Amino acid sequence: MSSYADTIKALEVSCEQATSWSDISPEYAARMRLQNRFKTGLDIARYTAAIMRKDMADYDNDPAHYTQSLGCWHGFIGQQKLISIKKHFGNTDKRYLYLSGWMIAALRSEFGPLPDQSMHEKTSVPALIEELYTFLRQADARELGGLFRALDAAREGGNEVEVKSIINQIDEFQTHVVPIIADIDAGFGNEEATYLLARRMIEAGACAIQIENQVSDEKQCGHQDGKVTVPHADFIAKIRAIRYAFLELGVEDGIIVARTDSLGAGLTKQIAVTQEPGDLGDLYNGFLDGDYIESADDIANGDVVVKANGKLLRPARLASGLFQFRKGSGEDRVVLDCITSLQNGADLLWIETEKPHVGQIAAMVNRIREAVPDAKLVYNNSPSFNWTLSFRQQVFDAWSEAGQDVSAYDREALMDAGYDETELAVEADRRIQSFQRDGAREAGIFHHLITLPTYHTAALSTDNLAKEYFGEAGMLGYVAGVQRKEIRQSIACVRHQNMAGSDMGDDHKEYFSGDAALKAAGDDNTMNQFG
Repeated sequence: MSSYADTIKALEVSCEQATSWSDISPEYAARMRLQNRFKTGLDIARYTAAIMRKDMADYDNDPAHYTQSLGCWHGFIGQQKLISIKKHFGNTDKRYLYLSGWMIAALRSEFGPLPDQSMHEKTSVPALIEELYTFLRQADARELGGLFRALDAAREGGNEVEVKSIINQIDEFQTHVVPIIADIDAGFGNEEATYLLARRMIEAGACAIQIENQVSDEKQCGHQDGKVTVPHADFIAKIRAIRYAFLELGVEDGIIVARTDSLGAGLTKQIAVTQEPGDLGDLYNGFLDGDYIESADDIANGDVVVKANGKLLRPARLASGLFQFRKGSGEDRVVLDCITSLQNGADLLWIETEKPHVGQIAAMVNRIREAVPDAKLVYNNSPSFNWTLSFRQQVFDAWSEAGQDVSAYDREALMDAGYDETELAVEADRRIQSFQRDGAREAGIFHHLITLPTYHTAALSTDNLAKEYFGEAGMLGYVAGVQRKEIRQSIACVRHQNMAGSDMGDDHKEYFSGDAALKAAGDDNTMNQFG
């Protein structure tokens, strides 16, 4: 990005060449240009894809350099996360946003709240990507606007040291724009539908698209029952469709995250096409549950028979027409899914599990890495897990296996608050705290995310406010529980007019109208009470 001084100089040339632009300030125009660094979603997709590729290389060199994100369902939520990250950590390095299909279904559909079954409008996915980046770009403009106003004040005060410091901050400004890993569910249809939606998502700014190997019209949340997977050839076609969309739009560094739900999916809608023993279709069919038969006499009306593992197999078929996989075959299917996806164009893996267990994840990843040594995961640190109970039970089991006395604990009741201060609970919390570091180091997890954290934080904070405000506390419930905390913690939104762009609007009015500008930020603006 050009420096502040260079941008002004370039615009001075343009303004000098246009004789009718005498009232245009090159410096004001430069400010507006710097406040709007990204002109299109494709600019954003190319910029953020390069960030992810660098971060993936950093992780390969040292697993301590894993990345993180939190799920978003509104542009404001994403904006505030990045503002908070910059405030607390000074930069946005290795911190992304996640766009959750679950939250779009639950919170953004015109049908109202929906389960995570791809019933929401597919257009809401690229619309949310565009909305998130609109808010992130506004965060850039707002922060730079503050620096520009501070620069003017330093100049008016004749403080040259401060002037140089502020110009340096402008030149080294780090954008709030970060990669978004965007959920395309199972593609919302066939491979052409997947391509069309992926293209819209990339045009909106997505540099990373996550797709799962479930059947589009039978799609379920990854942590619910009834999941139905597709044969590998179908899934590879959709991976290929997304890659074509990236290449068509010139985002050659685009990232494809291939998610497998096979660990918890016991069903398939179709028997795979196979040409010869040992091909992918044959391997997929080999996991089907059923009976091996000897002759046509063993076939009943409506039965389906396939040749798998060199034998005639009559797959078990449910009343729904779906076929079952053999129980206990989930991990083997996951490993095959992941190897196949990476060998056919995917960049990262997502293994949906039923619990957050580093050992379980590592066991699968180690098998995958025998075929693809640099295999890396995106992992869902899901609110669907009861983290407290799961990790207390993991500690209980580990201590039991080590011969440690656990007679003081009831394994099935470890969620009880009475255990909160015990040695076991403290050790479980320690393992929860180190889960992401441990998973990055031991299980190949490059990116940790929480799919729907702000769904839960919004509910929790609203419950607390409603209890206080509508109860005995009255207005003190808001003041003590919200506003005073905003002030004490320097939450920018306490000055909500500024956050919504009022000061930027004043800047523009001054650019456009000079001394005649009617500004909102006068002495009578109550936002001045917050400093």
